[in-house]
Amino acid sequence: MKEERISLVTGSSRGIGRAIALRLADVTSGVAVHYKENEAAAQEVVRLIEGKGKLARAFRADLTDEDASKGLIKSIESHFGRLDILVNNFGPIIDKPWQELTTADWELMYRSVFLSAFWCISGALPGMRERRWGRIINIGYNRVEQLVAFSKITSYAVAKTALLILTRSVAAAEVKSGITVNMVSPGLIEGGMTPARGKISPEYFGKAADVAEAVSFLASDKASHISGTNLIVAGAWKL
Repeated sequence: MKEERISLVTGSSRGIGRAIALRLADVTSGVAVHYKENEAAAQEVVRLIEGKGKLARAFRADLTDEDASKGLIKSIESHFGRLDILVNNFGPIIDKPWQELTTADWELMYRSVFLSAFWCISGALPGMRERRWGRIINIGYNRVEQLVAFSKITSYAVAKTALLILTRSVAAAEVKSGITVNMVSPGLIEGGMTPARGKISPEYFGKAADVAEAVSFLASDKASHISGTNLIVAGAWKL
């Protein structure tokens, strides 16, 4: 991977996003750290990246808003001069029985998980096309392709399924532009929102760093002929 490339990881002040940002700092010249509320946590990630001798800056944006999402991309391009790698990690989980979901819940999940990615992709594509190189990686979840029923994360599962369809649609459209578009789908990750640990064999739990390594590979030149795929990082969980 060329050192001059700049990456953005949305929702990178903590958890999986934080691990991805720190890993991409090892292989690019700079990382844009995005946060919605916790500036202190985002600035800590910035300090860790700068400690690696790389460029970093924290950017605040509410990605449930179209103007804020597209404005984030413009701010990053203005500050760094380019954006080469976009990782769409932002988005909460609503843990609630589907019968209790409100219209506001559905709208929040759709805007957070799906539309935020759509808006960021739309903003990033022109610069990537101009340079004829780009990597877009969307974060899914491990059962996104199985279309199974979920009683408590229905809205999350629906939004992530839509994101997978978007991933493959953009990948097909950009096949001649030098831009690859993929999804990485984590399973049970230590420190994440998972079922009670005592009920699940410890071998099924991965680390945020495992997801970060998968993203780093798909962002590299080694993955130049991989596009439209969904890389599941879940061990053998729920096969």
